Amino acid sequence: MQGDMMNAHRSRLVSLARPVYFSLLASVASGIINTVWVSRLGGAAVAAVAVATNTENLLLGVAMVFASGTTVLIAHARGARDPDAVRAAVRGGWALCGLVTPLVAVGGLLLREPLARLVLGGGGSAALHLATAYFAISLPGMTVFFAQQLVDGILKGAGDTRTPMRLALLANGLILLCDPVLIHFYGVRGAAASTVLCRCAALAAGLRALGRNALLRTAARSRPTGPSSCSNDLIRGHPRLAALRRTLTTGLPMSADFTVRQGGALMLVAIVARLGVPAVAAYAIAYKVMYVATMAFYSVRQAAAIHTAHTRGAGKDARRAIGRQAMLVSAALGLGAAVLFAATAPWIMAAFGAGPEAARQGVLFLRCVGPYLLLMSCFIALGGVFEGSGGAPALLRVTLLGTAVQLPLAHVLAGLGLPGVCLALALAMAVQCGAVTVLLRRAGRQEAEVSFARVV
Repeated sequence: MQGDMMNAHRSRLVSLARPVYFSLLASVASGIINTVWVSRLGGAAVAAVAVATNTENLLLGVAMVFASGTTVLIAHARGARDPDAVRAAVRGGWALCGLVTPLVAVGGLLLREPLARLVLGGGGSAALHLATAYFAISLPGMTVFFAQQLVDGILKGAGDTRTPMRLALLANGLILLCDPVLIHFYGVRGAAASTVLCRCAALAAGLRALGRNALLRTAARSRPTGPSSCSNDLIRGHPRLAALRRTLTTGLPMSADFTVRQGGALMLVAIVARLGVPAVAAYAIAYKVMYVATMAFYSVRQAAAIHTAHTRGAGKDARRAIGRQAMLVSAALGLGAAVLFAATAPWIMAAFGAGPEAARQGVLFLRCVGPYLLLMSCFIALGGVFEGSGGAPALLRVTLLGTAVQLPLAHVLAGLGLPGVCLALALAMAVQCGAVTVLLRRAGRQEAEVSFARVV
């Protein structure tokens, strides 16, 4: 019986995670497609698009506040079979998205040149001019990107991870067709316009998918019938403001966790830069290649968060079972990635056209990074259980601890070259895994004490 339950949890995690993984890969593909086509316009154009793509990755952390928060709240409501809470979660997601989006879109448009100057430096360089032109279209286009992220989050919370995958594939398929035409006529601005227009098409399809979703349609038609999980908030103040606050409270720790990790990765580049240009090039290539693995871990994390939220009322035993299966699935992916990278490292570096010294250091990095990937796979997967059960703030504290340990260790161990950086990453991740284990045991003891008190 227990084995059947474990198999059921594992099967559900895999079915949720697989579409999420392809969605994440597709989201990265848009930047790669733009870079490939823009490369024909010269180095300045490539630099401009690269800067804009990295900026969008940072803004994804902003979108996670309402997208991930809405996903978890809808998943909780779905598990509790509470249509009132589903409706409130959708309302809160759109309210927070509507509040944040104008600040980013309008503020970005007004500050596009200082932003380009900040990330590129220099005075009137060609790259600065092109980046400013790209930002003039892409930053207002964040309106579409943010709305699309929220639509995906709503559908994922309702248990549908396949539709977001199809929407991502649709957007990137259209970009693949439109990029060469618009870039030919409008240059870098054509690349930005192509991305925004194709995302508009995907957003329109996503909004139609929301209207067809059975859970959301039922929630929209239902009328309040009694106390719900969010009723106290709705009584205290305006329903939309209460729903917005719940979304913000739920999503902010997850967004902060993502932002802290991105910031730590950027600061690590500065440490690697002390080793010379070939080391930076090797690290940059290897880090991009590692996305293939880390996105798999994050897809399991999202699946674990959704599944944990759907079964939140089932008790600690179900949560432990989900966490165990998520960790096993993710660890298998991490081990497979470590072996694959170690075996194919020379061909990977050759495919990216790295110079001899950069290729040598890149091969060494990919062959040393295995322990870090394995530890990371376990930590990332368990993070989904925390997020789905309302423990995202505790997880954020663990991430802050890991980053605080990682950077000084990398600074000291960088004297050993890129293998030293790999060692620092692995040690910092081991600290995070240990901290999560302590939190899980503490939560288990607290739940046992509560259960005992109820019996007494």
